[in-house]
Amino acid sequence: MMKRIKVKNLLSNPELGSDVLVKGWVRTKRGNKNIIFVALNDGSTINNIQVVVEVASFDENLLKEISTGACIGVTGKLIESQGQGQHIEISAATIEIYGKSDAETYPLQKKGHSMEFLRENAHLRFRTNTFGAVFRIRHAMAFAIHKYFNDKGFIYLHTPIITGSDCEGAGEMFHVTTMDLKNMPRTADGSVDYNNDFFGKETNLTVSGQLEGELGALSLGDIYTFGPTFRAENSNTPRHLAEFWMIEPEMAFYDLTDNMDLAEDFVKYLIRYALDNCIEDLEFLNNMIDKALLERLKFVVDNEFVRITYTEAVSILTSSGKQWEYQVDWGRDLQAEHERYLVEEHFKRPVILTDYPKEIKAFYMKQNDDGKTVRAMDVLFPGIGEIIGGSQREEQYDRLLSRIKELKLQEKDFWWYLDTRRFGSAPHSGFGLGFERLILFVTGMANIRDVIPFPRTPKNAEF
Repeated sequence: MMKRIKVKNLLSNPELGSDVLVKGWVRTKRGNKNIIFVALNDGSTINNIQVVVEVASFDENLLKEISTGACIGVTGKLIESQGQGQHIEISAATIEIYGKSDAETYPLQKKGHSMEFLRENAHLRFRTNTFGAVFRIRHAMAFAIHKYFNDKGFIYLHTPIITGSDCEGAGEMFHVTTMDLKNMPRTADGSVDYNNDFFGKETNLTVSGQLEGELGALSLGDIYTFGPTFRAENSNTPRHLAEFWMIEPEMAFYDLTDNMDLAEDFVKYLIRYALDNCIEDLEFLNNMIDKALLERLKFVVDNEFVRITYTEAVSILTSSGKQWEYQVDWGRDLQAEHERYLVEEHFKRPVILTDYPKEIKAFYMKQNDDGKTVRAMDVLFPGIGEIIGGSQREEQYDRLLSRIKELKLQEKDFWWYLDTRRFGSAPHSGFGLGFERLILFVTGMANIRDVIPFPRTPKNAEF
């Protein structure tokens, strides 16, 4: 029995004259009463394989069932193509229909579709060239992340998805409960009584694996997490999702400079990996989605990142003479327009900002001696703004406890986190990279909903 060959392997190592079996989905079908040309794609590559069908050699009813969207298997001889657009093609000997497709109602007709239309048909959008390219690149980046950290001796730590702590302190969390929402038990003061809930306490979907990651780093040395995180933030923008994936390394004995060095090396490695391993998909996206994509990717790989403090950045922005949509003042968080100006216009290089005001950063960041700033760092990229956020963590028990109290967080919720500062604390650092932000940058797509298979956004949990 002949073994199926993937289209990618067939095109990369063609043996003219050999008999082959390919299986896939029909992208297009054209021809005349004597000969039909079928473009077949199996998802392994952006490229189709052309199948040449001699009409006289096949049953008429079978040929009618070969329509756009149908799934078929073809055996035949690999021959040199006489037409334009491909070097090789298959001269069909047998055709088997695995799944018919109603040509009248199939949503993906041979025309351009809007991104919004494709989001509404996310169950089928993988079959388009654009989304095939995006999700092959997404896979490659996920593999490269694991390879990078594995090769550096990091431990992959699985941190919980259900948690009782709010890492960011923002309170924008999805609650997890098994209680009857129509008949919630109440305490004497009217608040929800979680004693009889599944976990016996209030729990949520995690906003970050960082705090648990620190526990691992303060014993295993270097760890990383890579998993889904959730934010119940009502932000209906092209840059926000309610469910997204995060990569969060935590490293014992790293200071802020070590942390920045790792972050820069890490993102350069990932982009270099994409350029080395996904070039056909990147070239397609460069031609069809973003004409400056390849140039921008090479720009990041080829340039040293500028490192400046938040205070220096505010000074540059306020003296730029530009009119900002959002005001720039020391003590305010920077917006995407400010971050992109620093990268794209002022320095013309990726930028790492450090030493932010403590009031706009999380409780766990190490405080500087000035009492006003913390050892935070954000990596800013062209076209996107912040892509990585991280810091040196506060390893001193007294300072960390003081900050928790200052922000009116519940000390009892962090007893285990504080314990790591009581029993063999060590300097340590880490950062978070939003996986979808990375894919947005690497693919040149404009909307974050188009780089995750099934986006979760306000009022949308379809598929």
